Amino acid sequence: MSSPIIQKLIDFFSSFPTVGPRTAKRFVFYLLSLPKQSTDELVKTLIQLKEKIRICSFCQNYFEDDGFSLCSICRDKTRQRHLLCVVEKESDLESVEKTHKYKGLYFVLGGTVSRLRKEEMKKLKTKELEERIKNPKKFGLEAAGFKEIILAFNPTTEGESTILYLERLLKPLVTEKAIKISRLAIGLPIGAELEYADEETLSSALEGRK
Repeated sequence: MSSPIIQKLIDFFSSFPTVGPRTAKRFVFYLLSLPKQSTDELVKTLIQLKEKIRICSFCQNYFEDDGFSLCSICRDKTRQRHLLCVVEKESDLESVEKTHKYKGLYFVLGGTVSRLRKEEMKKLKTKELEERIKNPKKFGLEAAGFKEIILAFNPTTEGESTILYLERLLKPLVTEKAIKISRLAIGLPIGAELEYADEETLSSALEGRK
């Protein structure tokens, strides 16, 4: 029978996305094989993760606390402040940013519609999204006036459901403010994830959005 400490850590890693018990067990025994200096450094970094990483007051992405309420992207005055790209998660934001084709702003929704039960729908930051479209200045974003909202979600059932949900939700607001809602062009394989898409394919999907 394994140590309760080992089992507790296996259970902890098993709760990570896409990590099963076997992979979690490999993680634990790998950590045990490391010198104490390495595990001490890991513990130190985890503590810093919780102490020094904060959420941007506008886009809701994580960034290292540097004394500002906005992340470096939202603070960048060269970004196109009439464009807002809505993504499911932080890694999708990073994928879009790596294409170097998009120069607007972002908002991290925090999930998709079909993956959540009705009682969990409140976890989606839809209200926060509406508030930031209505009054970006309230959240520290000066001189912003959105003319296009890009719904950049995975070409999956969950992604399509989220796009349709947001289109319905935002329709009164975007109609009032004459804002265009667009989505990524067909080019990403059905069932693919933005996080793993190559930069060229994602660039084409962005440029051909409609």
